[in-house]
Amino acid sequence: MDGSPTPVPPTRDLRLVGLVAAAGALGAGELAGGLLPAASSPLLAVATAVVEAAPPALTDAAIDALGRASTPLLEIVVAATVLVCGAWLGPRASSAPSRALAGVVALAAVPPALAWATGGPALGALLGSAIAAVVGLALLAWLGRRAAGLVGADAAEDAPPADSPRGLAASQRATLARRPLLRALGAVTGLGALGAVAGRWLLGRGAVDEAREAVRLPSPDGDRPAPPAGSTVAGASPALVANDDFYRIDVEVRAPRVDPATWRLRVTGRVERPLELTYDELVALATDEADVLLACVSNPVGGDLAGTARWQGVRLDDLLDRAGLAEGAEQVLGKAVGGFTAGFPVAALDGRDALVAVAMNGEPLPIAHGFPARLVVPGLYGYVSATKWLTEIALTPADVDGYWVPRGWAKDAPIKPSSRIDVPRDGARVDAGRVAVAGVAWATVGEVAAVEVAVDDGPWRTARLEPSLGPYAWRQWVLDWDAEPGGHTLAVRAVGEDGQPQTAETAPPRPDGASGHHTIAVEVR
Repeated sequence: MDGSPTPVPPTRDLRLVGLVAAAGALGAGELAGGLLPAASSPLLAVATAVVEAAPPALTDAAIDALGRASTPLLEIVVAATVLVCGAWLGPRASSAPSRALAGVVALAAVPPALAWATGGPALGALLGSAIAAVVGLALLAWLGRRAAGLVGADAAEDAPPADSPRGLAASQRATLARRPLLRALGAVTGLGALGAVAGRWLLGRGAVDEAREAVRLPSPDGDRPAPPAGSTVAGASPALVANDDFYRIDVEVRAPRVDPATWRLRVTGRVERPLELTYDELVALATDEADVLLACVSNPVGGDLAGTARWQGVRLDDLLDRAGLAEGAEQVLGKAVGGFTAGFPVAALDGRDALVAVAMNGEPLPIAHGFPARLVVPGLYGYVSATKWLTEIALTPADVDGYWVPRGWAKDAPIKPSSRIDVPRDGARVDAGRVAVAGVAWATVGEVAAVEVAVDDGPWRTARLEPSLGPYAWRQWVLDWDAEPGGHTLAVRAVGEDGQPQTAETAPPRPDGASGHHTIAVEVR
């Protein structure tokens, strides 16, 4: 023993060690969430808690700017934060091991603490975080020992000049000495990525998918008209939006995966005869079908957060008749498996085709759109009515608020009549001559009687309507426009069954939906 201080690896190596150890820990947490029923992904727990706790203005801005991409981006930000913390902890694992241990424990405590604070699965997050922390500490120690082996081989201060023979030889020796560490770092990074992918895959495949694929839907009562195949104008919206193309806006970072074998639908609250149905019992009753437009209240004028699909399910009013409404049953409150709630007045069930839907466009509900069951209520924005991953229908007094109402959105939310120009796109350049202008239009409830287009603030021209799919669906329309060279603006409006055109008054989405005429600019060559 010569009393010399213990050699310390270069800081850059220790930072890389910490970053890679954090990546391995993230992969382990994701894998635990996919493999173990009792565990949940720490990354998912944090992202979900952030969504729950975020100020409404921030949530609105994220949805407006990014749509569904906002949730993957949030997970990326959380993961990047963990990696940065890992890079910070790497050097401290060598110089102050107790501080590094405390830092890892503190990081591991964040997911369950946030889950507990926001009503999420705190125990599942705790188990996933504990596994990730153990893996992270083990990797930090193992990689740190490998980095320590570089000391001397990679010493820099007394190294000979790099362009001298001795310097070149020293550089080559340092490079060779670093190879075991680089291989170890690469292996851990690869395994971490593989663990994350495998965890996501395990969450994305399995018994729930197999059960969904095994569902056999009953034949619906009646014959719905076959929808037009696609659109008469290339680029315009189809009569029915395909499941993979249908918009998705909800509060879930990842779509819940619900086993239909254990799932139950309960009808509770102010009812005379509470009900409980298994999935098979519900599907056996699901013989009603309706073409219904759903729209997000966040949809701006001309936006794409709306669409019509063909839904199959059980009439909601039939279920409520079986349960029997008791005194004080003023609101239907849908509850999702993740705790989300959405409520609307019982009075809205005025004969319209409101369904507890189990199928969408002829197949069992996609998991992203609410499998095993969801609510579909014509004429109401989704945030008060379209509960996905439905598990309970509670009849409540009117003063019980759903998830979004305390966050600044209106309690009563009928869809506002609207229309949209799909073709040509805003800012498009088109050739002079006959130009097809096409899009879709919808009312609250009832047929769209007419669609009108104005060119350059000129008179309103009546468009041609495509066949109707019923009073709850949007309507395709086309106008043949003789376009002359120059810049032009095109505006559109829908006219309802009562002869009233949609309002020209502009309003933002908050608090009860956007309004105004969709207007685009085109350049005619």
